[in-house]
Amino acid sequence: MAVAAAPGALGALQAGRARLVAAGCTRLGPGWRLSGSWAAGRLGPALGAQSWMPAAGGPAQRRGYSSEGKTEDELRVRHLEEENRGIVVLGINRAYGKNSLSKSLIKMLSKSVDALKSDKKVRTIIIRSEVPGIFCAGADLKERAKMHSSEVGPFVSKIRAVINDIANLPVPTIAAIDGLALGGGLELALACDIRVAASSAKMGLVETKLAIIPGGGGTQRLPRAIGMSLAKELIFSARVLDGQEAKAVGLISHVLEQNPEGDAAYRKALDLAREFLPQGPVAMRVAKLAINQGMEEF
Repeated sequence: MAVAAAPGALGALQAGRARLVAAGCTRLGPGWRLSGSWAAGRLGPALGAQSWMPAAGGPAQRRGYSSEGKTEDELRVRHLEEENRGIVVLGINRAYGKNSLSKSLIKMLSKSVDALKSDKKVRTIIIRSEVPGIFCAGADLKERAKMHSSEVGPFVSKIRAVINDIANLPVPTIAAIDGLALGGGLELALACDIRVAASSAKMGLVETKLAIIPGGGGTQRLPRAIGMSLAKELIFSARVLDGQEAKAVGLISHVLEQNPEGDAAYRKALDLAREFLPQGPVAMRVAKLAINQGMEEF
């Protein structure tokens, strides 16, 4: 996603760049071209063509979901039941846009996060994808290309605000990365307390390839996660890591071999969330607040 820009010359420049990227298809390396949504280059032989497409017949049925909950087209909010009561799953579901962050998706995320932060029954939140092979491909550049220059700054500011709201949720949050997480998609995951990923997942802050910088908190949260020097190296190079590499540098907490259903990271996230459920809810909220404030001070 683009750096937040005040309306004016910088906003016009970014809007023009977005139009060129969307029109000509973003090229982040030899061979791969992806038009419209944020950003994927050639990610190496480990990422096959199937990673870009939903599995035949659509996503497999997921266990542990309640029969209730909202089922909007682009975001599914599920409150789990029985032994999983207290766990909420936010499932991104924009297959046609590679789960890129559109105006409508950001609006849905904002509304859902606002509701969850004041819900005392919520104990842990998992953010995942309902689209096989994709977590979130970043900002929707096809939509951005149609915006007037005066709209770009407010749009990017809204994305940043939603990501910050996710980071400030009072309960533990887990990002389940079962596929591609680039640019704003990785920034979304970085806003979560814990990140788990499949070994086949691909992730990186690739904005410098578009002559912009991460604008959703990545320049602050990535150094806190992996250290300043390595964060600079990854951002300067726009390097994309697989799950094993991300685990080695401390970007994620757990890495799993992908399963046939394509939801290995989600299942691990669900296991972690179940570990959190027996703990004192007030203690969990205060512990998160103390850790976050301590990290910001040093």
